[in-house]
Amino acid sequence: MKTGSCLCGAVSFEIHGPLRPVIACHCIQCRKQTGNYMSATACADSELKFTQADGLKWFRASGIARRGFCKDCGSVLFWKRDGSTDTSICAGAIDGPTDTWLEGHIFCETAGDYYVITGGAYRKDQW
Repeated sequence: MKTGSCLCGAVSFEIHGPLRPVIACHCIQCRKQTGNYMSATACADSELKFTQADGLKWFRASGIARRGFCKDCGSVLFWKRDGSTDTSICAGAIDGPTDTWLEGHIFCETAGDYYVITGGAYRKDQW
């Protein structure tokens, strides 16, 4: 089991299963929300348990997904595609080692001009 939370603790969670390798998303929405690119892992919804959700707020970010964040401290936490049985989790929100790795990058064509994409086995212009 792994645990995680937002910065202030108003959202905390447990992960009771394996995590997907981390994917770095360079889309415009992720860059606007995080100030950089988003590095996220994921798990099955059935393996994600909220132990504190008072601060959890979901924002409908597009016609296909919503984003979860803490309404109190502003921590970016989740991305959820409509109809999916998995939830993406910001890797930095997980306490301690994630026991996963950076697998690759997506939406590279919209990467910021202030950094160089490095690491990972692949780069894609889409998901």
